[in-house]
Amino acid sequence: MSSAIKVIFLPGNSNSSIGDHWFPSVKESLEQEGIAVIAEEFPDQKLARKEMWIPFLRDQLKADENSVLVGHSSGSIAAMCYAESYPILGSVLVGTYHTDLNMETEKLSGYFDSDWNFSKIKNNQKFISIFASTDDPWIPISEPRYLHEKFNGEYHEYINQGHFGKDCDKKDFPELTLSILHNIKTYKDSLELKAIK
Repeated sequence: MSSAIKVIFLPGNSNSSIGDHWFPSVKESLEQEGIAVIAEEFPDQKLARKEMWIPFLRDQLKADENSVLVGHSSGSIAAMCYAESYPILGSVLVGTYHTDLNMETEKLSGYFDSDWNFSKIKNNQKFISIFASTDDPWIPISEPRYLHEKFNGEYHEYINQGHFGKDCDKKDFPELTLSILHNIKTYKDSLELKAIK
């Protein structure tokens, strides 16, 4: 098991790709700061089913306690589901939610077949950062606000960012990069303090 911190991108469903939206610019920015980024295409891109994505994260991408999962839309759901069962360093949830939104594709994904264990999700990682927007055409703002109440982590709410992709041409996301770098630095600083003590 590697001790090096790495960031893993998780795109949304409906044939979304890690080459879409802000993923490439965030990848470049993180790599300039010396952070390793895993940006691989996931299987089953249309439905992003749990039965395929969780094993892919675990066995192929080797997500572990040194991994930061950056999930957009249904990718954020996969990140939460993974943290429910496995320890990770942290997660960034963009355009996230916690119900199937009464959408058939979400119902078929398998993530909503049982209730969430929010305590496990929170306790299996060091930090959770959420990015949401009140004008998201698919996600009612009550969904990420509810998750913020459950996780009590870093929360960024906008009024004009939509779904952070698909409905808008969002190629840059410096706030997300800064969030990741800040949380990684905070984690490293805490390790140094423990070592001193």
